[in-house]
Amino acid sequence: MKTVALGAAAVLLLATLPGVANPSLLHLLTITFYYVVLATSWNLLAGMTGQFSLATQTFAAIGAYTTGLTVYYLHVPIWAGILAAVAVSLLCGFVLGVLVLRMRTIYLAIATWAFAETVHISLGAAYNLTRGELGLSVPPLFGSLEPAPYFEVFLILAALATLTAWSIARSPLGSFMRAIKDDELRAESVGIDTVRVKIFVFTLTSGMTGLAGAFYAHYVAILSPNIADFSVIGTIITMVIVGGIGTVAAPLIGAPIVETLGALLSRYGEWDLAIFAAIVIVLMRTSTGGIVEAGRRLLSRLRQAQTT
Repeated sequence: MKTVALGAAAVLLLATLPGVANPSLLHLLTITFYYVVLATSWNLLAGMTGQFSLATQTFAAIGAYTTGLTVYYLHVPIWAGILAAVAVSLLCGFVLGVLVLRMRTIYLAIATWAFAETVHISLGAAYNLTRGELGLSVPPLFGSLEPAPYFEVFLILAALATLTAWSIARSPLGSFMRAIKDDELRAESVGIDTVRVKIFVFTLTSGMTGLAGAFYAHYVAILSPNIADFSVIGTIITMVIVGGIGTVAAPLIGAPIVETLGALLSRYGEWDLAIFAAIVIVLMRTSTGGIVEAGRRLLSRLRQAQTT
């Protein structure tokens, strides 16, 4: 309960930022919270369950385009479009999970990559429906693009995603997930229905990501296939690795660092990706647990120094 109380206090403190921060900072933090949800979803699947998916950004795109298309063509209320986005994302996640989650290691990665690229290409090719690279116009959630109210929305989404991951990690389901990650065959031998667990986690994370994508669509107001670009999954993975893959805190630590660095390095074009790759290589060589593990080591050394 102490962890929940600290988290709630942090959320309440951050909620006061719109009163003092400038719009540029609020926009950066809003996008950061969006990535916290995506990174948390990927971390639940890959970091805690060992299922290396390359389609997380695709479900965000599915959620975004579902609400965008339903609102644009069917003229339904925005809330109905968002509900449709979650439903479609959950359905797509469940169907894809049933099809691919019996695969393991590189085969699963290739299958999810193929799905991701198929969706990405389709969004650009189906010009008559999605408007392709010209962009699909989506109405803003709050009638304007002022970042302050969207900051609050994405802060809540990030908090809920983190609370969900924390709750799962402490539950029997979390134990099953870790068992599957450590040794799937052994997990099966002790009676864990590994396929059912993997499908459930895949479906859940698809819905989480689709929900974030739906709200993102109503924030950016113009959707393009770039939302499903393969580079997005690279950013998500970098965030989790920097924070500490497999830990609940990883997205909360990695997303702000990577998003801030990305904003600072954007003037250098694609070089930011090369710099992120270098950071990941260094971390994997020095601290595979990312900043979380490095922090634990530092605290352990400080405690040892105090006792000697």
